[in-house]
This record gives sequence, C-alpha cells and structure tokens, in this order.
Amino acid sequence: MSTRDDDLGDSTRDSTGDYTGHVEANGPAGVRELPALTIRKAEVGGFGNNAYLLTCRATGAQLLVDAADEAERLLELVGATGSGRLDAVVTTHSHHDHVGALAAVVSATGARTIAGADDADALPVPVDVRVEHGDTVAFGDVTLDVVHLRGHTPGSIALAYEDAGDPDGRTHLFTGDSLFPGGIGNTKNPGQSFESLIEDVTTRVFDVYDDETWFYPGHGDDSTLGAERPHLPQWRARGW
Repeated sequence: MSTRDDDLGDSTRDSTGDYTGHVEANGPAGVRELPALTIRKAEVGGFGNNAYLLTCRATGAQLLVDAADEAERLLELVGATGSGRLDAVVTTHSHHDHVGALAAVVSATGARTIAGADDADALPVPVDVRVEHGDTVAFGDVTLDVVHLRGHTPGSIALAYEDAGDPDGRTHLFTGDSLFPGGIGNTKNPGQSFESLIEDVTTRVFDVYDDETWFYPGHGDDSTLGAERPHLPQWRARGW
C-alpha cells in the first residue's frame, strides 16, 4: 500500500461527523455511514470523475460504481475497508472517462461487470450482467434499483438505494452523468438527445423520488432532488 492509504479515510466529514458530498482530486474519500450500507466517494482522473465504493455492512460485500481512472487508488480504497473484496463493478455509461480503470480493477479483483444493456458492447471488458430499467442489482444484503436514463448515452443508468433501517427514509441515487446539481448531462454531441434525457430525468427520477432523495453524480458535488426540482422548468426552457 502506498502512503496515500491514510488519505482514503473519512476526513471529508464535517465537524458534526456528517458526510458533506465534496471531495477533491488526490484528497481523502468522503464516507457516509447508513444503517446497512457505507458509501465512499473519491475523485479520480483528469476529468474529475467520482467513483463510489458501496459496502454492505452486514456481509462486507462491495460494489464499485464507475471504475473511472486511477486503478491503483481504487484498489487501495477497496482494500482499506476491511473485507478487501470487490463483488461487482457497475458502469453508469460507456464514455471513456468512466471506464479508464475498469479492465485493471476487474482483472485484479475478479469482480463481475454490470452495465446498461444499450451501452454494454462499448465497454472495454465483457459485461457479465446487462441491465434494463426496473432491474435490480444485489450484493450482500443490499439491493439497488436500476433506472434507465436515455439521452446522454443510449444505455446510461442510475442506481437507487433505499435503506429500510434509515430513520430518515431517504433514497440514495447514483446518477452517473445524467443528472448534476444545476442540470442534466451533456446532450450536445451526435447521438445524444436533450428531449429524451430531460423526459426520463423528469418522469423516472423527479416524478418517482421525493425531495429528500440525495443524489451522487459522476462529477462534482452531491445535491438533493428538492434543491434541484424548482429549476426543472428552466432546464427544459433553455434546452440543456
């Protein structure tokens, strides 16, 4: 292990011990403890990508959302949690900045690979499980719901988690590059569709989950649906 192991701890908690959702390149991982799940967030690579390591607290099973870059650092994060195992890697979409470490992480851990069916063939490794809207992904005692959000890429997915033991009853949503604080993902390139993405984000996210839902995007800080919901008409009117 490198000397950066110490930087993989929970020093992005604020003074009350709460997770803040803000991480920085080469900095410590943010850690959020839920009753049944621990969420670790790290920024990796030159494009400021977020990678999320999810750990089932009952079994030690682990799932990584987006092996984006810096394979060695991600493997250190996996190994620093105690169990050292990685059961699965979910890729939210096929863009190059979200898959840079995928082959190396899978080779080192033997983790099964999961991706949206319509993006799977574009990934740099074979995909073991191709998922569609309404499917679930399970590891240990944790189950994630798959939300297909079309427009940024054909097979972009988000993952929704509800912790039955959480007294706040909050949903946790990992949105890849489909939803950010301040707007939806980029749809300006060939093959992308603003109309499709804004419709799916509206009907499959904002119309389904409540304002307390906390979302974790593919880049940058987290937010809640309640903070972003008032701006949906503005996003639709501006077209991006």
